[in-house]
Amino acid sequence: MDDLDKYIEHRKKRSKSFSNSFDAGYHEFKIGAILKLAREKSGMTQDEVARKLKTKKTAISRIENHAEDMKLSTIERFAHAVGKEVKLQVV
Repeated sequence: MDDLDKYIEHRKKRSKSFSNSFDAGYHEFKIGAILKLAREKSGMTQDEVARKLKTKKTAISRIENHAEDMKLSTIERFAHAVGKEVKLQVV
């Protein structure tokens, strides 16, 4: 089980509303959760990422918690800010 799966399982156990709505919003949530985990693994705060991207902490929070219709360029900029790269795979 990878870190994302552990995080999802943890959230489902802690919040019934999260668990009930998880499947419907999974794809949008997954992107935000992946970016949040990347930021946390890099040891950066939302404020630090925001400064690197020349935006506000609230914008970073929105990306991590409400990732809907996000541009690939935004995902790439965020990933680069935390020292990661984006790999896109179609299966």
